[in-house]
Amino acid sequence: VQLQASGGGLVQAGGSLRLSCAASGIIVSIATVGWYRQAPGKQRDLVADITRDGGTHYADSVKRRFTISRDNTKNTVYLQMNSLKPEDTAVYFCTVKLLASNYWGQGTLVTVSS
Repeated sequence: VQLQASGGGLVQAGGSLRLSCAASGIIVSIATVGWYRQAPGKQRDLVADITRDGGTHYADSVKRRFTISRDNTKNTVYLQMNSLKPEDTAVYFCTVKLLASNYWGQGTLVTVSS
């Protein structure tokens, strides 16, 4: 299983970015796929996830700003991030959970300048 995260970068506060998590070796539509983030010196926290049924869950800090979605034809999960704030600065990781297995991709850095 490989998860390739991309889309991070430097953006000004109020801007937008879209992260992508392209999966191989696993079908994202039958799993729960999540985005986590880890800021320097802090723990890794869940940002959003999407279940096999399409249900979504968001951290309170990103509700109404971030949207997680899934393209089954591309086996890819996205995180659309709008109205970015400096406190959103972190390394973002995607993860796929299926049964008892949990797979992580490499992170992609998001930096939001004030």
